[in-house]
Amino acid sequence: MTEINAAAIRDSVALESAPTQYVEGDGIRFAYRRLGPSTGTPLVFLQHFSGNIDAWDPAVVNALASDRPVIVFDNAGVGCSTGQTPDNVAAMARDAVTLIDALGLSEVDLLGFSLGGCVAQQIAADQKPLVRKLVLAGTAPHGGEEHLLSVLQEAFSKQAPDVRLPLFFTKSTASQAAGKAFLDRVYARKEDRDVESDNSVTDPQAMALISWCATPDPEHVLLRAIRQPTLVVCGSNDTMLPADNAYTMFKAMSNAHLILYPDSGHGAFFQHHQAFVSHVRTFLDG
Repeated sequence: MTEINAAAIRDSVALESAPTQYVEGDGIRFAYRRLGPSTGTPLVFLQHFSGNIDAWDPAVVNALASDRPVIVFDNAGVGCSTGQTPDNVAAMARDAVTLIDALGLSEVDLLGFSLGGCVAQQIAADQKPLVRKLVLAGTAPHGGEEHLLSVLQEAFSKQAPDVRLPLFFTKSTASQAAGKAFLDRVYARKEDRDVESDNSVTDPQAMALISWCATPDPEHVLLRAIRQPTLVVCGSNDTMLPADNAYTMFKAMSNAHLILYPDSGHGAFFQHHQAFVSHVRTFLDG
């Protein structure tokens, strides 16, 4: 990599324009984008079911990258990354750690959304020295409540312009308006967009999320193994992974903070992105 290219990547603060880079690890070629300053604890984003790099909200990614390194990536088999998408969270966590190691990072913060939040929990429990702090958005613990397939079926039946409108946002006028603004931001990037997920990604990911929630953990062994400071956030009307999951995690974890956003669904932190960014900054900097 030339010094000019390295400087351009290091100083990039826009998800919509940052170049997609690649790094090899354990036989997998991971696609990623790195934004923000070159110093500080990197914040690594772990994506939701079916999502790729370009499914993140630039309003969240760019704002957080204004004062800290941010890394968004495709895990194995997703988007522009090679390899096979695993059908279990533990393997997804190992692949994510492979990416982190390949980038030469010894300590990171994690932001996991939905399925990515399950992966983040597994990493934090297994790799305690690696993870400094943890943000869990719209996710569930082992044995948590999930309605993935039924919510997906209902969302697709709405025949909305984009399935994320009924999937991530409530029926209210305000929430739907926020959803449309979110989609405008997501589609702002026109060149070098990531590859959309197909059944080779969504089928094993669905199995992984459903199996995670179907695995009983009445004593919350995994949650209690997470000692890192954790911020748990959720929408008040999340139909896919209901807010009871967030409260369960908050109660079981030794060092967790809980925030519920009003009139919002699975994509609550996209709808309330300004408040979310402020909350995350305060948490990570504290």
